[in-house]
Amino acid sequence: MSFTIAIIGRPNVGKSTLFNRLVGQKLALVDDEPGVTRDRREGQARLYDLDFTIIDTAGLDEGAKGSLTARMQEQTETAIELADALMFVIDARVGLTPTDRAFADFARKANKPVVLVANKAEGKHGEIGAMESYALGLGDPVQISAEHGEGMGDLRDVLSALMPEPVEEEEEIEGVEDWSDEEIAQRPIRVAIVGRPNAGKSTLINHLLGEERLLTSPEAGTTRDSIAVEITWQGRQFRVFDTAGLRRRSRIEEKLEKLSVADALRAVRFAEVVVMMMDAQNRFEEQDLRIADLIEREGRAIVLAVNKWDLVERKPNQISQLRTDADHWLPQVKGVPVVAVSGLMGEGIDRLMIAIQEAYAVWNRRLPTAALNRWFEQAIQAAPPPAVSGRRLKLNYITQVKARPPSFVLFCSRADAIPRSYLRYLTNSLRETFDLPGTPIRITLREKANPFAHKRKRPS
Repeated sequence: MSFTIAIIGRPNVGKSTLFNRLVGQKLALVDDEPGVTRDRREGQARLYDLDFTIIDTAGLDEGAKGSLTARMQEQTETAIELADALMFVIDARVGLTPTDRAFADFARKANKPVVLVANKAEGKHGEIGAMESYALGLGDPVQISAEHGEGMGDLRDVLSALMPEPVEEEEEIEGVEDWSDEEIAQRPIRVAIVGRPNAGKSTLINHLLGEERLLTSPEAGTTRDSIAVEITWQGRQFRVFDTAGLRRRSRIEEKLEKLSVADALRAVRFAEVVVMMMDAQNRFEEQDLRIADLIEREGRAIVLAVNKWDLVERKPNQISQLRTDADHWLPQVKGVPVVAVSGLMGEGIDRLMIAIQEAYAVWNRRLPTAALNRWFEQAIQAAPPPAVSGRRLKLNYITQVKARPPSFVLFCSRADAIPRSYLRYLTNSLRETFDLPGTPIRITLREKANPFAHKRKRPS
Protein backbone atom coordinates (compact mmCIF):
# COMPACT_ATOMS: atom_id res chain seq x y z
CA MET A 1 0.00 0.00 0.00
CA SER A 2 1.32 3.46 -0.87
CA PHE A 3 2.77 5.65 1.88
CA THR A 4 0.54 8.72 2.27
CA ILE A 5 1.63 12.20 3.35
CA ALA A 6 -0.72 15.15 4.00
CA ILE A 7 0.51 18.71 3.51
CA ILE A 8 -0.94 20.96 6.22
CA GLY A 9 -0.46 24.51 7.41
CA ARG A 10 -2.15 27.89 7.54
CA PRO A 11 -3.39 29.51 4.30
CA ASN A 12 -0.99 30.91 1.71
CA VAL A 13 2.24 29.25 2.87
CA GLY A 14 2.75 27.44 -0.46
CA LYS A 15 1.16 24.03 0.17
CA SER A 16 -0.36 23.76 -3.32
CA THR A 17 2.90 24.91 -4.94
CA LEU A 18 4.72 22.13 -3.06
CA PHE A 19 2.00 19.65 -4.07
CA ASN A 20 2.43 20.58 -7.75
CA ARG A 21 6.21 20.26 -7.42
CA LEU A 22 5.95 16.75 -5.97
CA VAL A 23 3.40 15.41 -8.47
CA GLY A 24 5.24 17.01 -11.38
CA GLN A 25 2.13 18.75 -12.77
CA LYS A 26 0.21 21.94 -12.12
CA LEU A 27 -2.84 20.11 -10.79
CA ALA A 28 -3.69 22.42 -7.89
CA LEU A 29 -4.62 26.06 -8.40
CA VAL A 30 -2.05 28.51 -7.04
CA ASP A 31 -2.68 32.19 -6.37
CA ASP A 32 -1.49 34.92 -3.99
CA GLU A 33 -4.98 35.12 -2.49
CA PRO A 34 -5.22 33.04 0.73
CA GLY A 35 -7.71 30.17 0.88
CA VAL A 36 -7.62 29.12 -2.78
CA THR A 37 -7.64 25.40 -1.92
CA ARG A 38 -10.91 24.20 -0.39
CA ASP A 39 -11.33 20.48 -1.10
CA ARG A 40 -8.55 18.03 -0.39
CA ARG A 41 -6.74 16.75 -3.47
CA GLU A 42 -4.70 13.54 -3.83
CA GLY A 43 -1.89 12.85 -6.26
CA GLN A 44 0.93 10.39 -6.92
CA ALA A 45 4.19 12.07 -5.93
CA ARG A 46 7.75 11.24 -6.88
CA LEU A 47 10.77 12.77 -5.17
CA TYR A 48 13.96 11.35 -6.67
CA ASP A 49 13.66 7.60 -5.90
CA LEU A 50 10.70 7.94 -3.49
CA ASP A 51 7.14 7.22 -4.62
CA PHE A 52 4.23 8.08 -2.35
CA THR A 53 0.71 9.53 -2.23
CA ILE A 54 0.44 13.22 -1.40
CA ILE A 55 -2.67 15.08 -0.18
CA ASP A 56 -3.05 18.82 -0.61
CA THR A 57 -5.36 20.37 1.97
CA ALA A 58 -7.13 23.63 2.71
CA GLY A 59 -5.26 26.03 4.99
CA LEU A 60 -5.91 25.39 8.65
CA ASP A 61 -8.11 28.23 9.87
CA GLU A 62 -10.75 28.76 12.52
CA GLY A 63 -14.40 29.20 11.60
CA ALA A 64 -17.87 29.02 13.13
CA LYS A 65 -19.44 25.57 13.28
CA GLY A 66 -21.23 24.72 10.01
CA SER A 67 -19.53 27.54 8.09
CA LEU A 68 -17.61 26.94 4.88
CA THR A 69 -14.32 27.56 6.71
CA ALA A 70 -15.21 24.99 9.38
CA ARG A 71 -16.12 22.39 6.76
CA MET A 72 -12.85 23.09 4.92
CA GLN A 73 -11.06 22.28 8.18
CA GLU A 74 -13.06 19.06 8.47
CA GLN A 75 -11.71 18.08 5.04
CA THR A 76 -8.19 18.74 6.34
CA GLU A 77 -8.84 16.66 9.46
CA THR A 78 -10.02 13.78 7.26
CA ALA A 79 -6.80 14.05 5.23
CA ILE A 80 -4.77 13.88 8.45
CA GLU A 81 -6.62 10.70 9.48
CA LEU A 82 -5.87 9.08 6.11
CA ALA A 83 -2.18 10.05 6.14
CA ASP A 84 0.78 8.07 7.47
CA ALA A 85 2.80 11.27 8.04
CA LEU A 86 2.34 15.03 7.91
CA MET A 87 4.28 17.85 6.29
CA PHE A 88 3.65 20.98 8.35
CA VAL A 89 4.48 23.96 6.12
CA ILE A 90 5.30 27.48 7.33
CA ASP A 91 6.22 30.63 5.38
CA ALA A 92 9.86 31.31 6.26
CA ARG A 93 9.71 34.87 4.88
CA VAL A 94 6.89 35.79 7.26
CA GLY A 95 8.23 33.84 10.21
CA LEU A 96 6.12 32.24 12.93
CA THR A 97 2.60 33.52 13.50
CA PRO A 98 0.17 32.77 16.36
CA THR A 99 -1.80 30.64 13.87
CA ASP A 100 1.31 28.55 13.13
CA ARG A 101 1.83 27.95 16.85
CA ALA A 102 -1.82 27.00 17.41
CA PHE A 103 -1.90 24.50 14.57
CA ALA A 104 1.50 23.06 15.44
CA ASP A 105 -0.22 21.85 18.62
CA PHE A 106 -3.02 20.49 16.42
CA ALA A 107 -0.49 18.56 14.29
CA ARG A 108 1.27 17.24 17.37
CA LYS A 109 -2.00 15.84 18.73
CA ALA A 110 -2.49 13.84 15.53
CA ASN A 111 0.10 11.42 16.92
CA LYS A 112 1.76 10.92 13.53
CA PRO A 113 5.26 11.69 12.27
CA VAL A 114 5.53 15.40 11.40
CA VAL A 115 8.06 16.91 9.00
CA LEU A 116 8.48 20.65 9.55
CA VAL A 117 8.94 22.38 6.19
CA ALA A 118 10.08 26.02 6.04
CA ASN A 119 8.95 27.09 2.57
CA LYS A 120 10.08 30.25 0.73
CA ALA A 121 13.41 29.94 2.59
CA GLU A 122 15.52 31.39 -0.21
CA GLY A 123 17.47 34.53 0.76
CA LYS A 124 18.41 36.14 4.08
CA HIS A 125 14.84 36.78 5.28
CA GLY A 126 13.90 33.16 4.64
CA GLU A 127 16.85 31.94 6.70
CA ILE A 128 15.78 34.00 9.70
CA GLY A 129 12.19 32.76 9.52
CA ALA A 130 13.35 29.16 9.28
CA MET A 131 15.41 29.57 12.46
CA GLU A 132 12.30 30.86 14.27
CA SER A 133 10.47 27.61 13.47
CA TYR A 134 12.62 25.70 16.01
CA ALA A 135 10.31 27.23 18.63
CA LEU A 136 7.46 25.00 17.43
CA GLY A 137 9.13 21.94 18.92
CA LEU A 138 8.63 19.84 15.77
CA GLY A 139 12.31 19.15 15.14
CA ASP A 140 14.72 20.59 12.60
CA PRO A 141 13.02 22.50 9.77
CA VAL A 142 13.67 21.44 6.18
CA GLN A 143 14.39 24.65 4.30
CA ILE A 144 12.99 24.61 0.76
CA SER A 145 11.64 26.78 -2.01
CA ALA A 146 8.73 24.89 -3.58
CA GLU A 147 8.47 27.47 -6.35
CA HIS A 148 12.14 27.20 -7.40
CA GLY A 149 12.75 23.57 -6.45
CA GLU A 150 15.44 24.32 -3.87
CA GLY A 151 16.01 21.99 -0.91
CA MET A 152 14.22 18.99 -2.46
CA GLY A 153 17.21 16.74 -1.78
CA ASP A 154 17.07 17.54 1.96
CA LEU A 155 13.32 16.89 1.96
CA ARG A 156 13.90 13.54 0.26
CA ASP A 157 16.36 12.46 2.97
CA VAL A 158 13.93 13.29 5.78
CA LEU A 159 10.98 11.55 4.10
CA SER A 160 13.08 8.49 3.29
CA ALA A 161 13.72 7.94 6.99
CA LEU A 162 9.95 7.82 7.63
CA MET A 163 8.96 5.54 4.79
CA PRO A 164 9.11 1.72 4.94
CA GLU A 165 11.62 -0.18 2.84
CA PRO A 166 10.22 -0.90 -0.65
CA VAL A 167 9.26 -4.51 -1.30
CA GLU A 168 10.84 -5.89 -4.48
CA GLU A 169 8.37 -7.68 -6.71
CA GLU A 170 9.50 -10.89 -8.36
CA GLU A 171 7.39 -10.49 -11.48
CA GLU A 172 7.14 -7.40 -13.61
CA ILE A 173 3.74 -5.98 -14.40
CA GLU A 174 2.72 -6.63 -17.96
CA GLY A 175 2.64 -3.66 -20.32
CA VAL A 176 -0.54 -2.24 -21.78
CA GLU A 177 0.24 -3.89 -25.10
CA ASP A 178 -0.13 -7.31 -23.40
CA TRP A 179 -3.60 -6.60 -22.02
CA SER A 180 -6.64 -8.26 -23.53
CA ASP A 181 -9.65 -6.36 -24.88
CA GLU A 182 -11.55 -7.36 -21.76
CA GLU A 183 -8.87 -5.88 -19.49
CA ILE A 184 -8.82 -2.62 -21.46
CA ALA A 185 -12.62 -2.48 -21.28
CA GLN A 186 -12.38 -2.55 -17.48
CA ARG A 187 -10.13 0.53 -17.21
CA PRO A 188 -11.75 3.45 -15.37
CA ILE A 189 -13.96 5.72 -17.48
CA ARG A 190 -12.88 9.35 -17.10
CA VAL A 191 -15.96 11.49 -16.46
CA ALA A 192 -16.08 15.28 -16.02
CA ILE A 193 -19.11 16.90 -14.38
CA VAL A 194 -19.59 20.44 -15.74
CA GLY A 195 -22.26 23.11 -15.73
CA ARG A 196 -23.15 26.57 -14.56
CA PRO A 197 -22.36 27.58 -10.95
CA ASN A 198 -24.59 26.02 -8.29
CA ALA A 199 -26.04 23.37 -10.62
CA GLY A 200 -25.38 20.71 -7.96
CA LYS A 201 -22.26 19.02 -9.35
CA SER A 202 -20.50 18.43 -6.01
CA THR A 203 -23.71 17.27 -4.32
CA LEU A 204 -24.21 14.63 -7.03
CA ILE A 205 -20.66 13.29 -6.65
CA ASN A 206 -21.00 13.17 -2.86
CA HIS A 207 -24.12 11.02 -3.27
CA LEU A 208 -22.25 8.68 -5.62
CA LEU A 209 -19.46 8.34 -3.06
CA GLY A 210 -21.80 7.99 -0.11
CA GLU A 211 -19.84 10.60 1.88
CA GLU A 212 -19.31 14.37 2.10
CA ARG A 213 -16.08 14.17 0.11
CA LEU A 214 -16.55 17.52 -1.67
CA LEU A 215 -17.56 20.83 -0.15
CA THR A 216 -21.06 22.02 -1.04
CA SER A 217 -22.80 25.30 -0.29
CA PRO A 218 -25.86 27.26 -1.46
CA GLU A 219 -23.36 29.96 -2.40
CA ALA A 220 -22.29 29.71 -6.06
CA GLY A 221 -18.59 29.20 -6.76
CA THR A 222 -17.72 26.91 -3.83
CA THR A 223 -15.70 24.53 -6.02
CA ARG A 224 -12.47 25.99 -7.41
CA ASP A 225 -10.10 23.14 -8.25
CA SER A 226 -11.07 20.25 -10.52
CA ILE A 227 -11.03 17.41 -8.00
CA ALA A 228 -10.77 13.79 -9.17
CA VAL A 229 -12.39 10.98 -7.14
CA GLU A 230 -12.52 7.22 -7.76
CA ILE A 231 -15.98 5.65 -7.88
CA THR A 232 -17.03 2.02 -8.27
CA TRP A 233 -20.58 1.42 -9.51
CA GLN A 234 -21.84 -2.13 -10.06
CA GLY A 235 -18.28 -3.39 -10.52
CA ARG A 236 -17.28 -0.69 -13.05
CA GLN A 237 -14.55 1.81 -12.20
CA PHE A 238 -15.00 5.54 -12.85
CA ARG A 239 -12.64 8.48 -12.32
CA VAL A 240 -14.94 11.46 -11.85
CA PHE A 241 -13.83 15.10 -11.98
CA ASP A 242 -15.77 17.75 -10.11
CA THR A 243 -15.25 21.16 -11.74
CA ALA A 244 -15.85 24.83 -11.05
CA GLY A 245 -19.04 26.36 -12.43
CA LEU A 246 -18.71 27.91 -15.88
CA ARG A 247 -20.16 31.40 -16.23
CA ARG A 248 -20.27 33.63 -19.28
CA ARG A 249 -16.83 35.00 -20.10
CA SER A 250 -18.06 38.60 -19.78
CA ARG A 251 -18.98 37.97 -16.13
CA ILE A 252 -15.61 36.50 -15.15
CA GLU A 253 -13.52 39.27 -13.63
CA GLU A 254 -11.46 37.82 -10.80
CA LYS A 255 -8.14 36.18 -11.65
CA LEU A 256 -8.93 33.22 -9.39
CA GLU A 257 -12.18 32.46 -11.21
CA LYS A 258 -10.33 32.59 -14.54
CA LEU A 259 -7.90 29.98 -13.18
CA SER A 260 -10.81 27.83 -11.97
CA VAL A 261 -12.53 27.98 -15.37
CA ALA A 262 -9.27 27.09 -17.15
CA ASP A 263 -8.92 24.10 -14.80
CA ALA A 264 -12.49 23.01 -15.61
CA LEU A 265 -11.79 23.24 -19.36
CA ARG A 266 -8.69 21.06 -18.91
CA ALA A 267 -10.88 18.49 -17.14
CA VAL A 268 -13.22 18.45 -20.16
CA ARG A 269 -10.30 17.84 -22.54
CA PHE A 270 -8.96 15.07 -20.30
CA ALA A 271 -12.37 13.36 -19.92
CA GLU A 272 -13.92 10.69 -22.11
CA VAL A 273 -17.53 11.35 -21.07
CA VAL A 274 -18.75 14.78 -19.96
CA VAL A 275 -21.93 15.09 -17.89
CA MET A 276 -23.42 18.52 -18.41
CA MET A 277 -25.62 19.42 -15.45
CA MET A 278 -28.52 21.84 -15.78
CA ASP A 279 -30.84 23.23 -13.15
CA ALA A 280 -34.27 21.69 -13.77
CA GLN A 281 -35.93 25.02 -12.99
CA ASN A 282 -33.70 26.99 -15.41
CA ARG A 283 -32.77 24.58 -18.16
CA PHE A 284 -31.39 25.17 -21.65
CA GLU A 285 -30.25 28.69 -20.88
CA GLU A 286 -27.73 30.39 -23.14
CA GLN A 287 -24.74 29.36 -21.04
CA ASP A 288 -25.93 25.73 -21.01
CA LEU A 289 -25.95 25.76 -24.82
CA ARG A 290 -22.45 27.29 -24.91
CA ILE A 291 -21.10 24.60 -22.59
CA ALA A 292 -22.70 21.82 -24.66
CA ASP A 293 -21.22 23.33 -27.82
CA LEU A 294 -17.78 23.40 -26.16
CA ILE A 295 -18.06 19.70 -25.26
CA GLU A 296 -19.06 18.82 -28.82
CA ARG A 297 -16.12 20.80 -30.26
CA GLU A 298 -13.76 18.94 -27.95
CA GLY A 299 -15.19 15.67 -29.31
CA ARG A 300 -16.25 14.19 -25.98
CA ALA A 301 -19.21 11.90 -25.33
CA ILE A 302 -21.95 13.92 -23.65
CA VAL A 303 -24.77 13.14 -21.22
CA LEU A 304 -27.29 15.78 -20.07
CA ALA A 305 -28.22 15.58 -16.40
CA VAL A 306 -31.20 17.74 -15.40
CA ASN A 307 -30.60 18.19 -11.68
CA LYS A 308 -32.88 19.25 -8.79
CA TRP A 309 -35.70 17.24 -10.37
CA ASP A 310 -37.23 16.84 -6.90
CA LEU A 311 -38.15 20.55 -6.99
CA VAL A 312 -40.13 20.28 -10.24
CA GLU A 313 -43.88 19.74 -10.28
CA ARG A 314 -44.48 16.39 -11.95
CA LYS A 315 -46.52 16.34 -15.18
CA PRO A 316 -47.21 13.64 -17.79
CA ASN A 317 -44.59 13.13 -20.54
CA GLN A 318 -42.04 15.44 -18.90
CA ILE A 319 -39.07 13.23 -19.77
CA SER A 320 -40.19 12.95 -23.40
CA GLN A 321 -40.47 16.73 -23.52
CA LEU A 322 -36.93 17.03 -22.11
CA ARG A 323 -35.57 14.86 -24.93
CA THR A 324 -37.52 16.85 -27.52
CA ASP A 325 -36.14 20.11 -26.09
CA ALA A 326 -32.60 18.69 -26.13
CA ASP A 327 -32.85 17.76 -29.82
CA HIS A 328 -34.25 21.21 -30.59
CA TRP A 329 -31.60 23.21 -28.73
CA LEU A 330 -28.64 20.88 -29.40
CA PRO A 331 -29.03 19.60 -32.97
CA GLN A 332 -25.26 19.04 -33.24
CA VAL A 333 -25.59 16.13 -30.75
CA LYS A 334 -29.04 14.90 -31.72
CA GLY A 335 -30.26 12.02 -29.56
CA VAL A 336 -28.02 13.01 -26.62
CA PRO A 337 -28.99 11.01 -23.48
CA VAL A 338 -31.07 13.10 -21.06
CA VAL A 339 -31.46 11.96 -17.45
CA ALA A 340 -33.53 13.66 -14.75
CA VAL A 341 -31.71 13.44 -11.41
CA SER A 342 -31.66 14.80 -7.90
CA GLY A 343 -28.14 14.80 -6.47
CA LEU A 344 -29.49 15.67 -3.03
CA MET A 345 -32.17 12.95 -2.88
CA GLY A 346 -30.34 10.35 -5.01
CA GLU A 347 -33.06 10.12 -7.67
CA GLY A 348 -32.02 8.92 -11.12
CA ILE A 349 -28.42 8.10 -10.15
CA ASP A 350 -28.58 4.56 -11.55
CA ARG A 351 -30.04 5.82 -14.83
CA LEU A 352 -27.27 8.42 -15.05
CA MET A 353 -24.49 5.84 -14.57
CA ILE A 354 -26.07 3.57 -17.21
CA ALA A 355 -26.29 6.54 -19.61
CA ILE A 356 -22.60 7.33 -19.04
CA GLN A 357 -21.57 3.77 -19.92
CA GLU A 358 -23.80 3.70 -23.00
CA ALA A 359 -22.45 7.07 -24.21
CA TYR A 360 -18.91 5.79 -23.64
CA ALA A 361 -19.65 2.67 -25.72
CA VAL A 362 -21.08 4.75 -28.60
CA TRP A 363 -18.09 7.12 -28.43
CA ASN A 364 -15.73 4.13 -28.87
CA ARG A 365 -17.72 2.46 -31.67
CA ARG A 366 -16.12 1.38 -34.95
CA LEU A 367 -18.45 0.68 -37.86
CA PRO A 368 -18.04 -2.38 -40.13
CA THR A 369 -16.57 -1.31 -43.47
CA ALA A 370 -19.06 -3.27 -45.55
CA ALA A 371 -22.05 -1.80 -43.72
CA LEU A 372 -20.54 1.69 -43.99
CA ASN A 373 -20.15 1.31 -47.78
CA ARG A 374 -23.74 0.10 -48.17
CA TRP A 375 -25.02 3.06 -46.17
CA PHE A 376 -22.90 5.48 -48.22
CA GLU A 377 -24.28 4.26 -51.53
CA GLN A 378 -27.88 4.40 -50.27
CA ALA A 379 -27.41 7.88 -48.74
CA ILE A 380 -26.07 9.29 -52.04
CA GLN A 381 -28.86 7.65 -54.06
CA ALA A 382 -31.51 8.99 -51.68
CA ALA A 383 -30.13 12.55 -51.84
CA PRO A 384 -27.36 13.18 -54.38
CA PRO A 385 -25.00 16.11 -53.64
CA PRO A 386 -26.13 19.33 -55.32
CA ALA A 387 -24.43 20.64 -58.43
CA VAL A 388 -22.34 23.75 -57.84
CA SER A 389 -21.86 26.30 -60.62
CA GLY A 390 -23.37 23.80 -63.04
CA ARG A 391 -20.77 21.13 -62.21
CA ARG A 392 -21.62 17.85 -60.51
CA LEU A 393 -19.89 16.98 -57.25
CA LYS A 394 -18.54 13.46 -57.13
CA LEU A 395 -18.36 11.55 -53.84
CA ASN A 396 -16.03 8.56 -54.20
CA TYR A 397 -16.06 6.68 -50.89
CA ILE A 398 -15.93 7.09 -47.10
CA THR A 399 -13.85 5.31 -44.46
CA GLN A 400 -13.69 5.45 -40.67
CA VAL A 401 -10.23 6.53 -39.54
CA LYS A 402 -10.73 6.38 -35.78
CA ALA A 403 -13.17 6.22 -32.91
CA ARG A 404 -13.28 8.38 -29.75
CA PRO A 405 -15.28 10.11 -31.28
CA PRO A 406 -16.30 8.29 -34.50
CA SER A 407 -14.33 10.07 -37.26
CA PHE A 408 -14.55 9.55 -41.01
CA VAL A 409 -12.74 10.71 -44.14
CA LEU A 410 -14.88 11.34 -47.23
CA PHE A 411 -12.97 11.26 -50.53
CA CYS A 412 -14.53 13.48 -53.16
CA SER A 413 -13.94 16.00 -55.92
CA ARG A 414 -13.89 19.73 -55.09
CA ALA A 415 -13.98 19.38 -51.31
CA ASP A 416 -14.31 23.12 -50.81
CA ALA A 417 -17.55 23.20 -52.82
CA ILE A 418 -19.55 20.67 -50.76
CA PRO A 419 -22.21 22.59 -48.75
CA ARG A 420 -22.32 22.31 -44.94
CA SER A 421 -25.99 21.38 -45.23
CA TYR A 422 -25.08 18.23 -47.16
CA LEU A 423 -22.50 17.27 -44.52
CA ARG A 424 -25.20 17.70 -41.88
CA TYR A 425 -27.43 15.38 -43.91
CA LEU A 426 -24.69 12.72 -44.00
CA THR A 427 -23.96 13.15 -40.28
CA ASN A 428 -27.61 12.79 -39.28
CA SER A 429 -28.04 9.81 -41.60
CA LEU A 430 -24.95 8.14 -40.08
CA ARG A 431 -26.26 8.82 -36.59
CA GLU A 432 -29.69 7.35 -37.35
CA THR A 433 -28.53 4.33 -39.40
CA PHE A 434 -25.82 3.14 -37.02
CA ASP A 435 -27.47 4.22 -33.74
CA LEU A 436 -24.91 6.85 -32.69
CA PRO A 437 -27.09 9.07 -30.46
CA GLY A 438 -25.56 12.18 -28.96
CA THR A 439 -21.90 11.50 -29.71
CA PRO A 440 -19.94 14.00 -31.82
CA ILE A 441 -19.33 12.76 -35.38
CA ARG A 442 -16.43 14.06 -37.45
CA ILE A 443 -16.44 13.98 -41.28
CA THR A 444 -13.29 15.31 -42.94
CA LEU A 445 -13.30 16.00 -46.68
CA ARG A 446 -10.34 14.97 -48.80
CA GLU A 447 -9.94 15.33 -52.55
CA LYS A 448 -8.95 12.19 -54.38
CA ALA A 449 -5.66 12.56 -56.26
CA ASN A 450 -5.99 13.16 -60.00
CA PRO A 451 -3.84 10.53 -61.79
CA PHE A 452 -3.46 12.81 -64.83
CA ALA A 453 -2.51 15.95 -62.91
CA HIS A 454 1.22 15.46 -63.59
CA LYS A 455 0.74 15.39 -67.37
CA ARG A 456 1.20 18.65 -69.19
CA LYS A 457 -1.45 19.91 -71.53
CA ARG A 458 -0.58 19.57 -75.21
CA PRO A 459 0.18 22.90 -76.91
CA SER A 460 -2.70 24.09 -79.06
